[in-house]
Amino acid sequence: MPNIKYIAIKEIRHILRDPRSLTIAILMPLLMTFLYGYAINLDIKNIKLAVLDFEKSAPSRELIGRFYNSGYFIKPTSPVNLADPEKILKRGDANVILVIPSGLGKALITGSKYELGLTVDGADANLAAATSSYSAMVLQQFIMDQLPPEVQMPGVIISPQVLYNPDMKSSHFFVPGLIAIILMMISALLTSATIAREKETGTMEQLLTSPVTSRQIIVGKVIPYIGLALLDAILVLIFAVFHFGVPFIGSILLLLVFSVIYIIAALSIGILISALVKTQQLAMMTAMLVTVLPSVMLSGFIFEIKNMPALLQYITYLIPARYFLLIIRGIMLKGSGLGVLWVEALFLIILTNILLAIAVKKFNLKIG
Repeated sequence: MPNIKYIAIKEIRHILRDPRSLTIAILMPLLMTFLYGYAINLDIKNIKLAVLDFEKSAPSRELIGRFYNSGYFIKPTSPVNLADPEKILKRGDANVILVIPSGLGKALITGSKYELGLTVDGADANLAAATSSYSAMVLQQFIMDQLPPEVQMPGVIISPQVLYNPDMKSSHFFVPGLIAIILMMISALLTSATIAREKETGTMEQLLTSPVTSRQIIVGKVIPYIGLALLDAILVLIFAVFHFGVPFIGSILLLLVFSVIYIIAALSIGILISALVKTQQLAMMTAMLVTVLPSVMLSGFIFEIKNMPALLQYITYLIPARYFLLIIRGIMLKGSGLGVLWVEALFLIILTNILLAIAVKKFNLKIG
């Protein structure tokens, strides 16, 4: 234990004397959270809506106003000629055309069958899906407000209910995921760089000639970065909750425990990289490639795992971020406890132990 303590103290002094490491460790996570929290946003707004109003009554004007005041739809920036609706969509003057046939006022009074027309530019599938969804919500609210209590519109009206993120804000979904990506990247980046630095400066040989084992070297070097990465996690969590308004419903202690396990997995990847490369520059490039791309693309951060090809779905089981994403989103947004997340926790612990064992063995072989 004393040997590990001295190596850890040595590493802490290295960190404090290296402004680049401190910048990477403290400033970059906050900057990434700020930038990506705004940049990665699937909320589609400012949809250009053109209207063909054949009713021209108070209810139709009210309905049009509801669309434009919803926060999702805007009027076309330039005047459009509604004589050829398809041409409007082709030119991009509008993204969607709402057609209000005559008879809306009568339908609202009598409850008779009535159908609005909605022509959507389907070139952008996400925009088309969002337009249909937003239009249905605006129309449903309009009908509920306009109909007399004793009158019901024919057919089935779907009443959507959104749990855990009722405002459907993308930041509530993406920011917790960003924490997982940032922790993986920063932890692997710093660990791989610090051991590669020892190789470049020749101080690794000095460590090996001192009365310490290779395991003590690894533990001593890793301990400061566990604390540093955990500090990053706390800072980013505070930033996410107070700046982006992401709710935190669950146990902070449970999340911190899983964060430590996840950080160890990321540090193990960094140790493994450091055993395979000789320079800091190559170590940092490799760490970015090995951690960021798989964590973003194959963890469920952006793309649903169930929609991936079967081969990629099997590969995702090797990505630590896959499990930590479910854990952090479950704890923050749903208030889930260990009774719900034990499967993800178990897989994360197993994968962390495997990565740590491989990293230590590879490191021992290289320095041997």
